[in-house]
Amino acid sequence: MRCSPVQHEVLCSELIPKFGVFLFQSSCEKDVILNILSVLTDLLSLGTGRRIHYVISKGGSEALLQALAAAARTEPPDHSTLLPLLRLLARVGQRDRKFGLKVQKAEATDIILSLARRNLGHHLHLIHCLWVLRVCASNVTTGTTLGVNGAMELLFKVITPYSKRHVRTVRAAVEALAALLKSKSNSRRAVNRGYLGGLLRLYQDWHHNDVSNNYIYIRRGLLLCLKHITNIHLGRETFLGSRGMEILFTSIQDCLFCKNLDPIITTVTQILRKCYPKEPLPVATVRSSYSFPLPGNAKAEPPCEGSEGDYESDGEDEVEKDPDNENVESKEEDYDLETDVNKLRSRPVLDRPEEELGQYEGMCPELSHHFQELEPESEEEKSLEDRTESLLSTPSYFIPSATSVKRPNYRWRNQSVSEVGPDPGETDLKVPQQSWTKKEKCRWDPIDGKRDVVEAAQDADSCEGADPARSHVLTLRPLPEEAAWYKKMFYPEHETSINPSPGERLQSSDTVTNLLEKHQGDIPFHSPPFYMARAKCVKSIPDYKDMAFPDFWGHHPPPYSKPMLERKYGVQRNKVLDDVRRLIQPGDVIGRTVFDLDEPSHSSPGAPGCLTFFSKFESGNLRKAIQVRQFEYDLIMNADVNSSQHHQWFYFEVRDMKLAVPYRFNIINCEKFNSQFNYGMQLVMYSVKEALQGRPRWLRAGHDICYYKNHYYCNAAAGGGMRGKCYYTLAFSIKFPHKDDVCYLAYHYPYTYSAMMSHLDVLEQNRNPKKVYWRQQTLCQTLGGNPCPLLTITAMPDSKKRDDLEQFCSRPYVFLVARVHPGESNASWVMKGTLEFLVSSDPIADLLRKCFIFKIVPMLNPDGVINGSHRCSLSGDDLNRQWLTPSSQLHPTIYHTKGLLYYLRSIGRAPLVFCDYHGHSQRKNVFLYGCSIKETLWQAGCIVDTAVITEDVGYRTLPKILDKVAPAFVMNSCSFLVEKSRESTARVVVWKEMGVLRSYTMESTYCGCSHGLYKGLQLGTQELEEMGSKFCLGLLILHLKSLPCSKKVMAQAALLLDLEEEITDRAQRSCSSSSLETDDEPPCAEEIDYNTDSCSDDEGNFSELDQEIQECLSWVEGETEDEGLTTRQTCSSKALRGLYISSQPAPNSTALPLRSTALGVYSGFESSPA
Repeated sequence: MRCSPVQHEVLCSELIPKFGVFLFQSSCEKDVILNILSVLTDLLSLGTGRRIHYVISKGGSEALLQALAAAARTEPPDHSTLLPLLRLLARVGQRDRKFGLKVQKAEATDIILSLARRNLGHHLHLIHCLWVLRVCASNVTTGTTLGVNGAMELLFKVITPYSKRHVRTVRAAVEALAALLKSKSNSRRAVNRGYLGGLLRLYQDWHHNDVSNNYIYIRRGLLLCLKHITNIHLGRETFLGSRGMEILFTSIQDCLFCKNLDPIITTVTQILRKCYPKEPLPVATVRSSYSFPLPGNAKAEPPCEGSEGDYESDGEDEVEKDPDNENVESKEEDYDLETDVNKLRSRPVLDRPEEELGQYEGMCPELSHHFQELEPESEEEKSLEDRTESLLSTPSYFIPSATSVKRPNYRWRNQSVSEVGPDPGETDLKVPQQSWTKKEKCRWDPIDGKRDVVEAAQDADSCEGADPARSHVLTLRPLPEEAAWYKKMFYPEHETSINPSPGERLQSSDTVTNLLEKHQGDIPFHSPPFYMARAKCVKSIPDYKDMAFPDFWGHHPPPYSKPMLERKYGVQRNKVLDDVRRLIQPGDVIGRTVFDLDEPSHSSPGAPGCLTFFSKFESGNLRKAIQVRQFEYDLIMNADVNSSQHHQWFYFEVRDMKLAVPYRFNIINCEKFNSQFNYGMQLVMYSVKEALQGRPRWLRAGHDICYYKNHYYCNAAAGGGMRGKCYYTLAFSIKFPHKDDVCYLAYHYPYTYSAMMSHLDVLEQNRNPKKVYWRQQTLCQTLGGNPCPLLTITAMPDSKKRDDLEQFCSRPYVFLVARVHPGESNASWVMKGTLEFLVSSDPIADLLRKCFIFKIVPMLNPDGVINGSHRCSLSGDDLNRQWLTPSSQLHPTIYHTKGLLYYLRSIGRAPLVFCDYHGHSQRKNVFLYGCSIKETLWQAGCIVDTAVITEDVGYRTLPKILDKVAPAFVMNSCSFLVEKSRESTARVVVWKEMGVLRSYTMESTYCGCSHGLYKGLQLGTQELEEMGSKFCLGLLILHLKSLPCSKKVMAQAALLLDLEEEITDRAQRSCSSSSLETDDEPPCAEEIDYNTDSCSDDEGNFSELDQEIQECLSWVEGETEDEGLTTRQTCSSKALRGLYISSQPAPNSTALPLRSTALGVYSGFESSPA
């Protein structure tokens, strides 16, 4: 029956759903059934799968199964009806998600098996049965039933060693077997009956003989069988015992350079990685090398029980889950949405006695300031300025141990000033926190600003004498050890007479002076003397005695942006195969520990040709380095303090490298399920030689970068009770720019606590005190005894007139915080841009200061940053999950930040905007998370009564503004959903408890942008700082849109913003990309299979089976034309697509008996008794 395309559509939309499907159930006329089957075949062979889904929705699968049962009962079977019926079942069934259940309900499994057994001697009929068998087996439950009823034994009778005859039948049988083996019960049965070894021998036979690569699908089908069998522990053990690793590894060595064989290589790689024997990490314990005694009876959080690893569990429904996949969005997150309206509504309640809020009055000195400093500058202030310049120009070299400063007294909260006295660490806040009451206001000294700068440096120097017994010298890390280079750089006039010892170079004041004199001072807002002064007083657990050169010397952004790294095809599998080679060919494996934070005596640095590693400096993180081969190293990161997890941040020094040699580094204990390193992100590198030659900058570096699951796991002994955790490898290669250089490698651009503190000193020194109101106080002492700064920034009043002072005090607040997660250094760079813009002389900044009072906590987790953690504080807690009920002892920065917010709300000054700066490791661009009741309920599928639930949509205004003014910002990436798992984050708590409508988390990518001006580029520090300044611009526009303004402010804003809009429009026009965001991640050039134990592969691809069916149909219809076509001609014409067609039967042949080896005589299938 032939129809035009128009008639096809009519039949599909009208005839089939109304009549065609149901005729199977009622008609007994063969001609009618054949006509319906012909119409359905024509209809479903054209167009997309939409037609098939339409037939399914009208009960098509059930009707076809009933027709099959009826046709199978006829004797003898009518194959003219059965064959088109089986083809339709295969087409429809693979797209029907419930097809397996429908097959069982119709009791059709036995019918299909019976038809297959009866047609063992006729390959054309058998192929059709095998197609349906494959589709049925794709459902695990149905596949298990088929396995119990002997389906595997049947298939093993059909699969033969290499032969050019009946390859269509062999292919169909192999693919049906692969589908059956997705059931772990079937896999166990196959292993117990000795089929795994037979499959390996079959694969070897087909691989060895298929020299023209005509039968790729058969070889891949056999590999898929092995892949599914090795999903169970018994299968992996048997595979290893059968030398499966060596067989597969050897078999693909000659395939690596043929792209047509990628399906083979990819599947082999997945099997090898999965079956690589599991090993614990080569560390004594996965818990952090650093521990910190917590105050009182508090204990660090016990490690979470990990999911049972694939190496132990054989559960039927085993599915791997990522236990710490904080940032990955999936369909399952809809179940995490909060749907209780009462919990979503604002509930302004206190988590502490109200009388405690009085202590925070001292943190708002701007509300009680008399501005005496508006009088002419005094002589004392002038002399202080001279002292400041004099002091800061003289570097200090000797710094005491970090432990020489007293630890914070945890009883201070219950004691008076007279009992404990002022804390020596509190250099900025003159009134101790515990004495703040509503009656005792914190006075402001007219020359406090400059005195604080001087005192900061003086206090840093005074640390040296606090405890002489515990003092130490904080030195800069040694420079490159190449003597000739060193003399030329620093002693050009004495090149022949001076030969300094590398270990003593920086102990000499002359050397350091020469080093500082060489510093060009052209890095904005950075001063090495300021940094050294601040670094002296940092209190760290490892008691740092060294400073990293990049943090001391500074970073100057490069004049260009680096494009995202194009992923080289096949890089991941090549890395995995290199790892497997260690197991199979261990001859070149060195296995020497060259750096060990836990056991320094076990390290063997300085070996000939070996790199030297170091990480015991502020924010450093490298626990262990193992030399694997001459130019390859396995690296292990340290866990967060008092924790056994959160391995992501790394920052370490490497030296003694050779020039132009690609060194491979494998960081083997990563935890995230996926990473932007697979999508164009590079790590960053800093070269000391480059810096001293005038190019001091962190640069994106590394090639052949990939991120994949490895064979390491966390055992119970090393994990302190936690087991089953799997790890991932970040592999990258680097060619260092100089021989014997000193280079630093980091996950992202480092930004240390000392860098932040010295940056604040420089900002305070360089601000215009007549225009910028700046107040730096200490919010609290951290758990580790480091001060957490609190900033207040706004504009000085125009005069002391009452109207100007009232305008000053009535300005709305904006509250900004950052770096609650230490590894999110990008958040600090964004905050740096915000701070520099706020104190700048830019007219927009001046206007912004007149509109708002900014309260800023630039680093909420100083201890974590200092000690190189990624996510937690010294208590082992994620501080951004403590906002509901923070502990004053364990989480002081969160406790007091929340207390200050409570205080502002209690006096009617809740901030207009609250924003928490973060970094995002798995998405591109910059975007905001906000809070909305309606959007959360809509997303969860709840019915929203708009008459009852009302909501101000003003939370969307700021993101929309930023989408227009900030090149890196993407509105389409923003989300305003409230999840249950985020109820204790800053964003949600401030929204609920403080009633702040515009409460946000701002996420900045570690990688780059997928749209706009920076599309295809990785973000550098310059772009991150720009985002911080553009956020300020967005706040100004928000103020103009949302709040009443004076005519003067409006006039100034109109003039400035017109100019800004013109600049922005010009920049936007230079970029032709669409404003609509594309998919977050385009597909990689190669398959990235992180979860090697899943059943996800391409054998379920609809197009493959459809193509087989269509080719078979064409072959049957045009049999006479194709009779003379030889196997060689057929295969060669279709080899590029991996197709193969067997030689055709003789015209008079109706049944094609299979060779004896197909009936179980083949030694590979000698089964043991069931």
